[in-house]
Amino acid sequence: MHHSPDLSRLAMAVLQPGFDGTKPPAWLRRALADGLGGAVLFARNIADEAQTADLVAALRAENPSVVVAVDEEGGTVTRMEARTGSSWPGNRALGVGGDTGRTELVARQIGRMLAAAGITLDYAPVADVNADPANPVIGVRSFGPEAGPVADHTAAWIRGLQSTGVAACAKHFPGHGDTVTDSHHGLPTVRASLDLLRERDLPPFAAAIRAGVRAVMCGHLLVPALDPDQPATLSHRVLTSLLREEMGFEGMLVTDAIEMRAVAALHSPGEIAVRALAAGADAICAGAPSPAGESVHALRDAIVGAVHAGRLAESRLAKAADRVRALAEWHSAATADTAPPDRELGLAAARAALRVTGSPAALTAPPLVVDLAARMSLAVDPGAPTGLAAALAETLPGTLACTVTAVDPRLPDLPAERPVVLVAHDAARHPWMRELLALAVRRRPDAIVVETGVPGAPSGAAHIATNGVSRATFRAVARRLTTG
Repeated sequence: MHHSPDLSRLAMAVLQPGFDGTKPPAWLRRALADGLGGAVLFARNIADEAQTADLVAALRAENPSVVVAVDEEGGTVTRMEARTGSSWPGNRALGVGGDTGRTELVARQIGRMLAAAGITLDYAPVADVNADPANPVIGVRSFGPEAGPVADHTAAWIRGLQSTGVAACAKHFPGHGDTVTDSHHGLPTVRASLDLLRERDLPPFAAAIRAGVRAVMCGHLLVPALDPDQPATLSHRVLTSLLREEMGFEGMLVTDAIEMRAVAALHSPGEIAVRALAAGADAICAGAPSPAGESVHALRDAIVGAVHAGRLAESRLAKAADRVRALAEWHSAATADTAPPDRELGLAAARAALRVTGSPAALTAPPLVVDLAARMSLAVDPGAPTGLAAALAETLPGTLACTVTAVDPRLPDLPAERPVVLVAHDAARHPWMRELLALAVRRRPDAIVVETGVPGAPSGAAHIATNGVSRATFRAVARRLTTG
């Protein structure tokens, strides 16, 4: 039985692992020299823009065609600006703002930031329609609850990003919006009928393909109307029959991180990689690093073993590696737009998304900011600052902040001599938050309520819905609260 000598290199070409540190570890350099096709950057790899550019250059020195990817959605999910919060609002804010031209411009600024660092691929935009307001993982990461506007903004965001020479990646195919399970923790099921999927969940992905999106990420979702047995990541029907053959997508198809519980509970990482490749995926995202790259070598060995055993066609693996290479070639042929990004545009976009109920009086004294904080989903970097207090303190030094969590949901004293600002995220999904907000507003009818998630019914006499979380959002709210 003949096997090409570069089978090991083909297996390496389809892997996109994460790693530790702000410089490439020795195992990663060796793996790149052995044909590793990709690497994913997380906040733990990024100190500042200059260091990131050096890091990417060091990766390219080992393998010029490496696909360097990052999750940079704007809003709550940022890696490049994890320490400060994003300079640009996320998808929901852009959707609420309603201007696809502005969405395209914002994505172009994000692209410029990534292009300056030499990054190949942004695992964005989220193209999911947030059909269920109780969704714990998509929420404000979606452009909204309706297919038409989500499709229009998805296409605009892709055009803006890709105009800078950075590849976009529409996610999480075939749509993670109608779920109440976070796929970081378990396998979500989308119970929609085939007709509803075609009418609601698939149009934004079709729009992404028409806009020339270079990559698509599949979600760890069970969609019984499409495949009752396999999650999308492992489903030939979803990845090949639907996305490739019916919808005509020719670009690179990458999995969501294979260590997420949704699939990790079903099979070993190597088995997930083999089945995903057989189903039609081209690249395997493995975010969790191992100290000496053992996890990458185990994935490579599982893929090579599956080809030897006849479970994975070598031609399928070769096609996957070709698509990864094609993405790298597109990036190196594109003209990178590395002009300095316009962060003021982020402020304007965030301001356009604010929805104010009542008429909050302008703050003239430093307030007490009470953050009602649920644990953010795992896609959000845990170090992301909750910056309204920080943004207000720039204008009103002496601003105080305290955080209340579900673990001990008690209101602090609300001193009469200070204005009170209450910040909640997705209060509609958290009964304890709604109870505390009601109690706080009874004690302080003059309190200003700021909702940063998917807004429910406004609480309090003065209510600001920001439709997202970013440094730009908090600067916009602070400006609104200090100038009236």
